[in-house]
Amino acid sequence: MRREEAVKTALKVGFRHIDTARVYDTEIQVGKGIKASGVPREDTFLGTKLWCNSHHPDDVEAALDASLKDLDTPYVDPFIMHYPCTFQWGADRFPKGAEGKVIMGKTTFVDSWKAMEALLKTGKTKAIGVSNFSKDEVQTLIDKGSVVPAVHQMKLHPYLQQKSFVDWQRANGIHTTHFSPLDNQNSFYREVSWSKEASHMFRVINCPTLAEIAKKHGKTPVQVALAWGLNSGRSVIPKSVIEWQIKENLESDFLLDGEDMDKIAKMDPKARFNVPSEEYRWQLYKGLDGVEY
Repeated sequence: MRREEAVKTALKVGFRHIDTARVYDTEIQVGKGIKASGVPREDTFLGTKLWCNSHHPDDVEAALDASLKDLDTPYVDPFIMHYPCTFQWGADRFPKGAEGKVIMGKTTFVDSWKAMEALLKTGKTKAIGVSNFSKDEVQTLIDKGSVVPAVHQMKLHPYLQQKSFVDWQRANGIHTTHFSPLDNQNSFYREVSWSKEASHMFRVINCPTLAEIAKKHGKTPVQVALAWGLNSGRSVIPKSVIEWQIKENLESDFLLDGEDMDKIAKMDPKARFNVPSEEYRWQLYKGLDGVEY
């Protein structure tokens, strides 16, 4: 199924949150899928992300404009900073020097954030947020910015629960969204150069604890993993281009009881499956579970 058709199918079966990013190269297909679905734009929650080569304050609005053009929409609901690291300003998304390493930019993520704050007055985005930030980096935005991030889209699944960080964000009014809520189910995260040994452990969907809970509710382990996020008061954004999986994902909005939630809470091995810090020349997730610095 093409991405355009997947978006159309997702909206037709009942999904309303559609997530994309400039670096995914899916914005044109997403825009077409939304139009083809017949679901009014105002009834969807559409977000995209600012990529690292467009962090310069003079380029942030232009980057959003380019995304809006491809999405064929006058606004997005959240505009999210994809990573805190900055690459050299320009058209190349992964600019590399003679030694083959990515060329870092001179802009700080605080500078980029302030440019994003200004976009709220334009009507081109209803909210701004971040992705792949550490606690200290989020705190820096709170301290030096004028707008607290509305949302943090981060790796979160039963093998990497990050409870203290999530609780801290909630206390600061920041909503948490599970990105890649099944994580090492996706072969990409097992095969990339920055995948960690933990990515080859039991896949989240094959976890015996999730299988036990799934059997109890007449659901699948995938649905239990997604339901865990929803029952915790967070959002989840599963990915699929297969119609039956899209429908199955939608049917994950069911109640887990206290016993179920306790069992999942106890299975947290703090396994972060991939960390592209060396490739991006930035200590990503510093101080968080699953990293060693």
